[in-house]
Amino acid sequence: MKIKLTSIYVDDQEKALAFYTGVLGLTKKADFSNGPFRWLTVASADEPEGTELQLALNDQPSAKAYQQAMFEQGQPAIMFFTDDIKGDHERIAANGGTFTMPPTEMTGSTIAKLNDGCGNLVQITQLARW
Repeated sequence: MKIKLTSIYVDDQEKALAFYTGVLGLTKKADFSNGPFRWLTVASADEPEGTELQLALNDQPSAKAYQQAMFEQGQPAIMFFTDDIKGDHERIAANGGTFTMPPTEMTGSTIAKLNDGCGNLVQITQLARW
């Protein structure tokens, strides 16, 4: 089995698309609508055929409550891995990303967190090389 899709809730799909493509550098993968429903996914530019991230509209009370609780607890909705966290931090900040935690060394990794502006915290992780 393989993981091909995972989802996060966003409060504005257009704004989320702009953030995940323009700020983080992901690639739009799928974008189609059926009535009020919009299926919107992005993928890594490094692995365009890899796992897709659905930017799902939080138009249900349970989705909004979940998203808000995760944000208030400081829990990232998604985690990305990198081999160059300092370089990605500089690139993302230059593209308008708002970091809530700059690259910070932790046990076994360096992490940074940023706000996607759509109700989520995003974590970027670089694993330590032993």
